[in-house]
Amino acid sequence: PDGAHRVLGTRDTGGAGPCHLSVHPSGRWLLSANYSSGSVAVHPIEESGALGERTDLVTHSEPAPGPGQQGPHAHQIVTSPDGRHVLAVDLGTDTVYTYRLDTEAGRLRPVTRVTLRAGAGPRHLAFHPSGCFAYVANELDNTVVACAYDATTGRLTPGEPQSTGTPSGITNYPAQPLVTRDGRFAYVANRGHNSLARYAVERDGARLRLLGTTPSGGDFPRHLAFSPAQRLLFASNQRSGSVSVFRVDEGTGELTLSGEPFKAPVAVCALPL
Repeated sequence: PDGAHRVLGTRDTGGAGPCHLSVHPSGRWLLSANYSSGSVAVHPIEESGALGERTDLVTHSEPAPGPGQQGPHAHQIVTSPDGRHVLAVDLGTDTVYTYRLDTEAGRLRPVTRVTLRAGAGPRHLAFHPSGCFAYVANELDNTVVACAYDATTGRLTPGEPQSTGTPSGITNYPAQPLVTRDGRFAYVANRGHNSLARYAVERDGARLRLLGTTPSGGDFPRHLAFSPAQRLLFASNQRSGSVSVFRVDEGTGELTLSGEPFKAPVAVCALPL
């Protein structure tokens, strides 16, 4: 019927286990990360919104996989705030790769890369609104790292790993980092401890200071998202099949659960519109 959602078509990502998508700021290209095969892909977006044939596929063949990993595992691909570079976070190789996207041909050109400490397992990053820093959630060693970002070279320079606020003895896998629009606070979803870590952003973005944790209201919070006005924060709890809604205190960044979490089968991502 008129106005109903309909599938415009499907395209192969060229890899196994696609787990993350993002749209280039130009609106013309879809970027995707294939976890199981450790590759990233590019598809053109046609005027209708449908995807064209894949224009590129890059596999992370170097460096060698980190401890306990059998191969690369691309987990995220995003465009930097300046729009000049595309960054791919790979858990398997402990590396963040920087590319430049050829916006005419839809191809990724390698620029540089930074490898975090062995076994860190970087999963996702989030940029500070200044565009000068990015915060990387390390899934395997249960840390968060503030990195300086050079918009000229596209290179990240990691700082010291920091706590996610989880006590020793609890197995925890940090997932999604999130930064407020004003750049004053940052959050990380803790899967295992089932909490949201809250940080004060200091030194214009260069430093994160842990303020504490808030129970996620569900099991295994995999993804965090703000409402458009950022007065609400949504946490998708994968194992409990629920989404928790928190009110965000603009002055302190504190989170307060708003009512009972609502049910959502296998909740892995929430995208408020």
